[in-house]
Amino acid sequence: MLYRDLSEEELIQQFRSGDGACMEILLEKYRGMVKNQARTLYLIGGDQEDLMQEGMIGLFKAIRDYSPEKAGSFASFARLCVARQLYNAIQASNRQKHTPLNTYVALSPELHEGPDSPVEKSPEELLIAQENVTALKERLRRQLSKFENQVLERYLEGKNYLEIAGELEKEPKSVDNALQRIWRKIADMEW
Repeated sequence: MLYRDLSEEELIQQFRSGDGACMEILLEKYRGMVKNQARTLYLIGGDQEDLMQEGMIGLFKAIRDYSPEKAGSFASFARLCVARQLYNAIQASNRQKHTPLNTYVALSPELHEGPDSPVEKSPEELLIAQENVTALKERLRRQLSKFENQVLERYLEGKNYLEIAGELEKEPKSVDNALQRIWRKIADMEW
């Protein structure tokens, strides 16, 4: 089957039928859109990778939840889901769950929902924020199996299913299944 000939809706249907490669195709296709949205926010004391990960979770949710009968085009639905995920992460940070996200500045007027200028943090607050992010990452590592951690580490390095499968000497389907379990565990975690 040639995936490039399938529409986004057909790729989503194939993914829901168990073809994990379709998820990867959609994630890759929309990675640039996620990066553009994440780039419009700036974290003082954090990094863009945190926002990029949140945006990719929003994209995953868009793929999971998209219904052509209820929503318009997949592209507009995906943009909305990514924006919501980014802002939910920022709102959660304001509740002290993600301390580094407390200091953000929106660089794009259409995504602006924060203060007009950066909130300055003391070195102590920045250190605490870094420790909180490290603690959250460690908590996620404990939730995942050894294999899932290996897969996630390589996936976050930007490697595709085939590269990961080759490095870990596993079948691509095993890598796909591991990533699906990882996404479910991330979505189910209380942050």
